[in-house]
Amino acid sequence: MCPRVLLLAVLPTLPLAVPAAQTWNSPAAVDLAQRAIARRTRAAADTTLRDYKAQAHGFLFFLGQFGEGLADPPRLVKADQLELEVYWKAPASSKQRVVGWRDRAELPTDINYHRDHLGIVQNNFGAAIRLGEGDEVRDVPHPLSAAGPALYDYALADSTTITFPQREVRVVALRVRPKDFAAPRIVGTLYVDAASADLVRLAFNFTPRAYLDAQLEDVSIVLDNALWEGRFWLPYRQELEIRRRATWLDVPARGIIHARWDIGGYVFNLGLAASWFQGEEITFLPKAERDSFPWPEPLAEAIQTVAEPVRQSDLERVRAEVEQIAGRRALTGLKARRLGVRGLSDLVRANRVEGLTLGAGLVWRGGGERRELRVVASYGFSDRRPKGSVAAVDREGRGALEASLFREVRDVGDERVIAPLLNSFASQEFGVDYGDYYLADGARLTYRHGSGVRGEWSAALGRETIRSLAVTAEPANGSFRPNPALGGGASGVDLAQLALRRRSEGFAVRRDLHYELVAETGRADGGTTYLRVSGTGHLLLPAGATRLLVRALGGVATHELPAHRSFVLGGRGTLLGDDFRRWGGGRMALAHLEWRVPVPFISLRLGPYTRTPRQLTVAPYLAAGWADRPVPGTPWAATPGTRVTLGLGLEWLGVFRFEAGLGAESRRVGLALDVTRDFWGIL
Repeated sequence: MCPRVLLLAVLPTLPLAVPAAQTWNSPAAVDLAQRAIARRTRAAADTTLRDYKAQAHGFLFFLGQFGEGLADPPRLVKADQLELEVYWKAPASSKQRVVGWRDRAELPTDINYHRDHLGIVQNNFGAAIRLGEGDEVRDVPHPLSAAGPALYDYALADSTTITFPQREVRVVALRVRPKDFAAPRIVGTLYVDAASADLVRLAFNFTPRAYLDAQLEDVSIVLDNALWEGRFWLPYRQELEIRRRATWLDVPARGIIHARWDIGGYVFNLGLAASWFQGEEITFLPKAERDSFPWPEPLAEAIQTVAEPVRQSDLERVRAEVEQIAGRRALTGLKARRLGVRGLSDLVRANRVEGLTLGAGLVWRGGGERRELRVVASYGFSDRRPKGSVAAVDREGRGALEASLFREVRDVGDERVIAPLLNSFASQEFGVDYGDYYLADGARLTYRHGSGVRGEWSAALGRETIRSLAVTAEPANGSFRPNPALGGGASGVDLAQLALRRRSEGFAVRRDLHYELVAETGRADGGTTYLRVSGTGHLLLPAGATRLLVRALGGVATHELPAHRSFVLGGRGTLLGDDFRRWGGGRMALAHLEWRVPVPFISLRLGPYTRTPRQLTVAPYLAAGWADRPVPGTPWAATPGTRVTLGLGLEWLGVFRFEAGLGAESRRVGLALDVTRDFWGIL
């Protein structure tokens, strides 16, 4: 008999905030914990439940997250879909058999999952929690084990009611934290049946000492049980997310394993033999039998179906609640001090105003990810000018306050038009530099705050001194074009910014919406003031098995706009058929409409376990742009009407993009080879 489960819809709506006057180890909280511990002990001896068989349907997603601040959503690298037969026998014997397994790689990878990542969690982990076959987490005491009260604090929180066909169940949230945060423990919330003290839901993270793998940033787990046969709380849905970062360098890149399981089809008291549970807990049918499993739909459709619940999962909510329970204590397994840069170009880059530039950085963190001090320094061998920045960040809840000092070379464009590493190569070897630069010295104070699931607003105050830069480097071949004078002398500007952002949905999306709107006002030392409003964004829409992508970029400013805040247009990244940045001024608009069509393509073997994806994305597009009101002293002109480019893009592996564009007015063809935009932030 299937339960009518409202659990997942009800529990995430509980208030997130931990009351300021939270009472730990109150008599009521300790009593509920003791009852839950006793109930787990009695359940193991319940003779009415001797054994069962169930089915589990699951996905494992291997994701990559890139870019400064790791604010953008992760992208899919590989997806595995599994079908399990799950067996259990009293008092605590478990067996799981993989009967169906198929996968799809979006990027080449040879990831090899731990065996226990390929199955569900039985018995709510028992007395001790173990992950990654003991390589990730091992022997962490369960808060509802016999040893729990000596190791954990308990606090009552909110309660809610779940309605089942047989009865209503009142569930109480019981928060848990370690008495000693320096020990390997968990931090999280238990949802307990107020009447029977059965464990209904377990949502938690670990303390740093629990992580045995130095690359582990954190692990988040949610185990949901449902009421079966009107009396047995057994697994219903489970989610696990393991986040890893490199240990030697703080490049903003994160690897994520996300597992999601649905369990059902319970059949009770079959009389399973004890011998059935001998050997490994998780076993596999022969590959030929797994490959012939009768899946109800193609893998691509199955990924799309489950991706939305994964993106909307409450693991981010779990992490936020765990942080509030832990206070300002660290909950990450990463080292507090290490080398740290924002991307590979912080280590080495080249352009026409700096020449070959080498850099390095250090980062110190306290309270996990809450407090951060980052120092980055670089030196250009052609301009012989040291540069760098110092930034201190303090995070509290969804808010973050950042103070920074900087001396840095910036490009005039609001958006990058090429991967930084490729621009360095093109500059050094061929004298082709896709940037127009100025030097900014100054300080800034910024406050950011999350809004909704994917939104953020920020406010900033700053003081900057702007200087023009001359060409100082010589390429191996060819020659550089001049760099425009953008500083007007060593002019100072006081400025204020207000920004509103919405991050993308994430991986395997049918629909997506991203935007960033920025309003900026500034006052130069001479007394002139300006106002500048800019925006960028994209919209992804389904069109059968294909996708329509709309990108937009633009802005408007007052007449006193300084040269270094001009809008620019033309060539690579905007209108490929026109000269690079031929157009610009105090007003600009660009629209890009692209039809993304997946087509079959050859798959290449890159190793014993790795093959490239069997498809290529063909993307015909139309781009239209306009610029007006040239800024005095800049080389950019107003467009004579709207400029149009007809183009075709080819994307392979989700990494490489080749693009050709024909200018409708120029009658010229432009070509570009690049890395897809997802990876620009780390290059």
